[in-house]
Amino acid sequence: MDPRTVLKHVDHTLLRPDATREEIQTLCREALEYGCASVCIHSYRISDAYEVLLGAIPICTVVGFPLGANTMAAKLYEAKNAISLGAQEVDMVANIGAFKDGRLKEVEDEIAVIREALGGRILKVIIEACLLTDEEKALMCRVIENGGGHYVKTSTGFGAGGATEHDVKLLVRESAGRLKVKAAGGIRTYEDMERFLSLGADRLGCSSAVRIVREMERAQRG
Repeated sequence: MDPRTVLKHVDHTLLRPDATREEIQTLCREALEYGCASVCIHSYRISDAYEVLLGAIPICTVVGFPLGANTMAAKLYEAKNAISLGAQEVDMVANIGAFKDGRLKEVEDEIAVIREALGGRILKVIIEACLLTDEEKALMCRVIENGGGHYVKTSTGFGAGGATEHDVKLLVRESAGRLKVKAAGGIRTYEDMERFLSLGADRLGCSSAVRIVREMERAQRG
């Protein structure tokens, strides 16, 4: 797969708590230059990003990040605030504790409330797959689908594990085209990116994708 084609599936990501305005705007310039799917940043930095992007590519932000244990009201406020600032996509962490309690309708309702608040904008739901059994991952796909989410996302990148081949295959199979899959967390090589896309992932959350492709292009030029 052509590297620039791969980058069209990448949410160019910078979620470090110490990221500066300059770093965020550099991320945005890179995303524009390389044609990334979006930039994924904290809501505080949306205005910094918009100064560079001016709507040319979507700004994605995170809600309930990274634990997902916020109340529904807190997540709803966070999502509405992000949209008011200019976010066009939201990656929300599901309430894993409620899911483990068997409160599936509560988790589904939370997803539905956030989906409605987004007014047609893309909602990706992060399940932190490293905390779930395979059976729970499959069930979470049903919950996200019922709640109206657009994507199931493997990981925050801040948990004990990131995207794996096993999980991407499982989520693609269980989603059966009704949800798209975003692989995120620990994607550090071009081979990782190409492999996850070949397995059926539609998006990749990655902070190093542009650097990797830039280094590949420099090597090709000699």
